[in-house]
Amino acid sequence: MNAPVASVLVRRPAPSAGCTDAPVLRERGQREVFCGLTGIMWLHRKIQDAFFLVVGSRTCAHLMQSAAGVMIFAEPRFATAIIDDRDLSGLADANDELDRVVERLLARRPEIRLLFLVGSCPSEVIKLDLSRAAGRLSQRHSPQVRVLSYSGSGIETTFTQGEDACLAALVPTLPPEPAGAPASLLVVGALADVVEDQFTRLFGELGIGPVAFLPPRRAADMPRVGPATRYLLAQPFLADTAKALEARGATRLDAPFPLGVEGTTRWLQSAADAFGVKPERFTAATRTASERATQAVTRHRAQLQGKSIFFFPDSQLELPIARFLARELGMRLLEVGTPYLHRAHMAQELALLPEGTALSEGQHVERQLDRCRTLQPDLVVCGLGLANPLESEGLSTKWSIELVFTPIQGYEQAGDLAELFSRPLVRRLRLAA
Repeated sequence: MNAPVASVLVRRPAPSAGCTDAPVLRERGQREVFCGLTGIMWLHRKIQDAFFLVVGSRTCAHLMQSAAGVMIFAEPRFATAIIDDRDLSGLADANDELDRVVERLLARRPEIRLLFLVGSCPSEVIKLDLSRAAGRLSQRHSPQVRVLSYSGSGIETTFTQGEDACLAALVPTLPPEPAGAPASLLVVGALADVVEDQFTRLFGELGIGPVAFLPPRRAADMPRVGPATRYLLAQPFLADTAKALEARGATRLDAPFPLGVEGTTRWLQSAADAFGVKPERFTAATRTASERATQAVTRHRAQLQGKSIFFFPDSQLELPIARFLARELGMRLLEVGTPYLHRAHMAQELALLPEGTALSEGQHVERQLDRCRTLQPDLVVCGLGLANPLESEGLSTKWSIELVFTPIQGYEQAGDLAELFSRPLVRRLRLAA
């Protein structure tokens, strides 16, 4: 038993600690991000009997194919209903065309139980009302298929907000809790199945339950929500989903996000506190996994200790990951940029960041590039559009989108998360040898 470590990990930060009251540089200008359609890439794998129909252009279709890397023989659970010149010119009724596409899709894929109509920049430009179309199609195909809509447009959003919009569309349709229901826990945010299974086992060992996940793996397993629901955010980019859950009476458990040993322990501790788990039971349930994760992370500390890192705003994962890198791996944070800073959801993350960390919200890519080049960090976290140019200038980069596609939450993934950042530095050393 490593009691001193456990006690350090669960200690609450002082309200004035870290960057709680730190100034934030707010920038507005040219942005370099993917659009919200990209979220379909992980969501379509999660809800196994759902289908995502993008209503967009051929450019949208090419983006989806490129982002997914779908091979010819694969049959994914997404497609694009292409808006063409006839739709744009008014020679065809876009709603009639959409109805025909949906009819053909459901005839070909009878296993679909939940169909999302996903708006795009083109569908929003021509004012196609997908919410009304979803209501009409849902009524027509009920009860076999439920049809919902959300926007994946990238006009004013970053790519992870596609998941937020999808889950926020689901929340009003979730079944209510029965009267007098006991307190339940809802974990919110798409997680890899292996991570979900790990958390399920940990909550079971803690005696916390019932526990449900949003999104679930099957459309028929949607969780019940009501005043007895306590929810934990597993992803930091779910502001609209959280607002929708609270409108249904659910209560958010304040916690850092489950990245790294410390973040995972504090996240679990928040649930344990809410459900009255005794400290000795918490320690017994988490000790082995925590110690194993600590050993896995420590293997990468020698490579990352003292190295500097610069975060361009992209995924909204920047603050929790910066906290993990600074506190558990000893990296120096030169600037942590994030597309949007939700102070309530990030309160504990801000408190855990090293005091004096430079924070920025939003993007003016040219100014941020100037600051990055001036600071010459050892590692830059950025989108794909910036990575290759920066690599050509001699900087090591980490693609921020990889942090969304890779399972990184929880104890068992803490070492993998650390390796994502040590790997680019190791690669550069080998190339220089």
